[in-house]
Amino acid sequence: MGQYILKKIIYGFLILFGVVTLVFFLQSSIGGNPALLLGGQNATPEIIANIEKDLGLDLPLYERYGLYLNDLSPVSFHNSEPESHIYYDTSKYSGIALFDIGQKTLIIKYPYLRRSYIKGDVADIILNKLPATLVLAFFAVLIAFIFGVLFGILSARKKGSFIDNTSFMFAITGMSAPSFFTAAIMSNVFGVLWAEESNLPIFPLVAFLFGLFIGIINFFLKRNKKEVTLRKKFSFSKALIWGGQGFVIGLVLWTFYIIGYSIFGFENIPLIGETILGPGTGLDPTGSLIGTDDYTGEDFYNWNSIVLPAITLGVRPLAIVMQLMRSSMLDVMNEDYIRTARAKGLSEFTVTTKHALKNAMNPVVTAISGSFASLLAGSVFVEKVFDWKGIGFELLEAIRSNDLPLVLGITIVISAFFVLINLIVDILYGFLDPRIRLK
Repeated sequence: MGQYILKKIIYGFLILFGVVTLVFFLQSSIGGNPALLLGGQNATPEIIANIEKDLGLDLPLYERYGLYLNDLSPVSFHNSEPESHIYYDTSKYSGIALFDIGQKTLIIKYPYLRRSYIKGDVADIILNKLPATLVLAFFAVLIAFIFGVLFGILSARKKGSFIDNTSFMFAITGMSAPSFFTAAIMSNVFGVLWAEESNLPIFPLVAFLFGLFIGIINFFLKRNKKEVTLRKKFSFSKALIWGGQGFVIGLVLWTFYIIGYSIFGFENIPLIGETILGPGTGLDPTGSLIGTDDYTGEDFYNWNSIVLPAITLGVRPLAIVMQLMRSSMLDVMNEDYIRTARAKGLSEFTVTTKHALKNAMNPVVTAISGSFASLLAGSVFVEKVFDWKGIGFELLEAIRSNDLPLVLGITIVISAFFVLINLIVDILYGFLDPRIRLK
């Protein structure tokens, strides 16, 4: 087991090394001189030269890369010469000197992410912005897990039904829709247009009532047929399914009508275009996790602003979890122990929740663990649309301003989350299934 864990740790460090190398050289190849940005318009050549020396820009690219790895590594070499690029400056590094090797000293320290060209220490910036992104990713994963598992179970239990087909269509849409496009729609509709009051369409509700009526009529028509005379009790759930079908069809037609009306200038159709005035969502399309009261100056948690970005960010993992849960449940429901549980007379609810569910959760847990790390990277555009001040927002700002240290620092942190979560999952799999350790 120790060899298996060691191998996974080495793989993780190799991945981080590859990410750092790739991003460093890509960002360095863009061009531009950060010294000019820091010096300002009135900077003299002497000031520019001093800034370039302080940042190491007077060195060749490969030497700058080596110095960056030396700063990033927890074990590094430094000296006591203030003019040297590897001078051990206690204002930058926090570590312990071990022993001298020639003219250099071996140091154990915290990884130094350097200073942003504009905003200061990179580590402080990340520590300040990371909690907001972690909270956003947590609520997005929570939404994806709860609703993904629920609708996945329903789809598996009603395989081939309207619920299953509708869930499949939602999953395809959720996985294919770009996050910035979904964020723009959610922000505009629920955070702006429907914030104070909402214009709810009448047509989907009418279609629901019509479908419910068809379901009731269909029951009585089938009841009068000789081949189904054994069916005597009215099934309200089946009538609701008919109503749900009507609602979805009505909603789709209304959506196409709104798109045509807004873009192509379709004529107003009285029934489809009619709306009723409803309460607003009360949701804020912009804001941060921590807000400041304008009167008292005190900080407070702004939970109202997290709803829309969390739902937007959770749509894609929700679609993935839903399909994984459906597929896993269908496989588990065909196992022998499920048939045995049914033969004992257990209800379908008990069979599903106590026997099938816990065994079908393995691939879902794996997907959720990976989704949490991927959401940190996927939150970049969502945070920008909703003005959510997290590391995704900071990453876009750093790219726009060509702030290489901040871009590298945020990329390393996101990559480290990927590696750490995957490492934990791999180790847990190694404990649970010894066959994995032998591969």
